[in-house]
Amino acid sequence: MEGFEPGVADNRTLYDVLAVPPEADTDALRRAFRRRSKALHPDTTALPQEQAAREFQRLCEAYAQLADPVQRRRYDAGLQATSTVSVAPVPSPDAASADSGWGSVGVRRPLSGGEWLSIVMLVAALLLCLLLGVGGAWLRGVELQVAPSWLQQEQTWDQLEPLSRRDDRPAAGPDPSESAFPALSGALVGEPGGQPQL
Repeated sequence: MEGFEPGVADNRTLYDVLAVPPEADTDALRRAFRRRSKALHPDTTALPQEQAAREFQRLCEAYAQLADPVQRRRYDAGLQATSTVSVAPVPSPDAASADSGWGSVGVRRPLSGGEWLSIVMLVAALLLCLLLGVGGAWLRGVELQVAPSWLQQEQTWDQLEPLSRRDDRPAAGPDPSESAFPALSGALVGEPGGQPQL
């Protein structure tokens, strides 16, 4: 862990590896390490296995050195000695998003196994509900395809039009405008001994 020298290997400082500014406190270092370790861990990253292991190892060593105050002072002194210009790295998007509290919102990553499982379970539940609904209706003998009411009205009017175009002759039988009940001649219904009055 003491083997880090500023600017060695890939010209990134330990602060660049952790994506934090040089004046970051211990809490900011810990948050940055956790965020970056989730992104670079060999089991969860899309990087090739060797590169992921190398990057994760570098991240762990960078955090171990910067988290220890004595080693950090020594590293900062070596960093200042090797650079003629003061070290003020350009803030990376990762550091800006960590400071704003949003973490890695908007960063695309592959779905995990648990997320795939939940998607499969939701699709299976949807299909099961559809199967139960259609199967239950089929077993009860309900029509699966029903015409909307406005279409049925339109078809009914179309069917009635030919009937109205037939002959307008009155039908045989009693006149529909007359009452079907016989007229009562003055006797009240239910009156004892009620005889029709003349």
